Amino acid sequence: MKPNPSSTGGILGGQYQPLSKYEVQLLHQSALNILEKTGVAIHSTKALDLLEESGAKVDRSMPRAWLPKRMVEDAIASAPSKVELFGRKPEHHLTLEKKHVYLGTGGTTINVLDLDGVKRKSSVLDCHQIPRLVDALENVHFIVLPVYPNELTEENADVNRFYGGLRNSSKHIMGGMYSLQGTLDVIRMAEMLAGGSEVLRKEPIVSFITLIISPLLVDEIYGDIMIEVARRGLPLAVPCEPQTGSTSPVTLAGNLAIFAADTLTGITLTQLANPGTPVLSGYVGTITDLRTMGYLSGAIESGLLNAGAAQLAQYWNLPFYATAGMSDSKTIDVQTGYESAMTTLLVALSGANYIHDAAGLMEFAMVASYEKYVIDNEIIGMALRALRGIEVTPEAIAADLIQEVGPGGHFLKSAHTVKHMRSEFFFPTISDRNLREEWIEEGSIDARQRANARAREILKIHQPLAIPAEIDAQIQREFDVSVPEF
Repeated sequence: MKPNPSSTGGILGGQYQPLSKYEVQLLHQSALNILEKTGVAIHSTKALDLLEESGAKVDRSMPRAWLPKRMVEDAIASAPSKVELFGRKPEHHLTLEKKHVYLGTGGTTINVLDLDGVKRKSSVLDCHQIPRLVDALENVHFIVLPVYPNELTEENADVNRFYGGLRNSSKHIMGGMYSLQGTLDVIRMAEMLAGGSEVLRKEPIVSFITLIISPLLVDEIYGDIMIEVARRGLPLAVPCEPQTGSTSPVTLAGNLAIFAADTLTGITLTQLANPGTPVLSGYVGTITDLRTMGYLSGAIESGLLNAGAAQLAQYWNLPFYATAGMSDSKTIDVQTGYESAMTTLLVALSGANYIHDAAGLMEFAMVASYEKYVIDNEIIGMALRALRGIEVTPEAIAADLIQEVGPGGHFLKSAHTVKHMRSEFFFPTISDRNLREEWIEEGSIDARQRANARAREILKIHQPLAIPAEIDAQIQREFDVSVPEF
């Protein structure tokens, strides 16, 4: 299928800005004050050593570090304003800068809602099948590895998750990590595929996520992985997950202040480890359900918060890893649609660069749904068309044609219509636009059923770009990877 005209990533956003310039500056200064006066708990010895060597005040008994404003500002200046991520096909190259927007999957869930409607634990098979499905979805620009292989141990989960992604999609693959050794294995595997460490550094087909624990905490594993990846010059995201009323103040502004302080901690550590490291500031926070103290993924405030966080990243002139497109629904229903669509549109319009979780996730981000990937592909396509806006040029206005056709005329047969009809509109593949009589005649099939059928068709016939046989054999010899049968 030919992609919709809106499917090309990198369209400019920024039309929606919930914060004023003054509010952005106030949040920025508040974050600098927090880092300098309150400090950050640092449980990584490597990170503490870096900070102390660079002039930060460190108390190892706590353990805590206080980051001087100048250190943080220097790190912001050192971090690249443009980060390039690559796929194994040229069309999947992403250039993250300014307000250029790309949307993709997210994770890591421990459950799936499969095509038989059964919720079950995610497996190695899902680690292969979901990337295979997403590889064929034209509006989804990248893959953040979506599921955890529950039957495997944590020691070999990292390499198996990345192997499943790389083997079944030519799009860029990003993932969170569970161990330092797993990170090293993934880097080695990616080097084998790319053609060496220097090639991988110049054209990274993989990237990594190292979470800052809100509020204001760097744990040992994430801290060590962050520094290791940075020293190798590979791209990584440093998001945080503040939740209103629990791990941040209950107000949205207080939540954004924690976000700014947390992600700037990650920016600072990466730049101290290796100035110029390609790094994405990042936000995966949301509001807390104060009735249950539970995490909410589909709240409209999540869209507001991510849009505000995007403005801060734009103020720092840093690429931004954002969150949108999830739902708290337990099934594929109208709630799934409106929650996913609202946050996807808001965050895309904010100009966030790398919007993950925009496809597939539901039920408090604990479940990946095969059908929802297909439905979200359509939602993303609509959002991208909204970002393109309305082109107003003499050619688009077509005043001469209007004069030629005149009152009561018709434009259907004009060359202008033929020229522009395929590029002007978004053409859905899941939405039904037939008359009711035609819809009934075709079986009264709803959107969920159409998404199910398309997902099954893709998994049956789609052939992603294969890993060269000799490299695949080498990977299987060197690492403990599983190759499930489809």
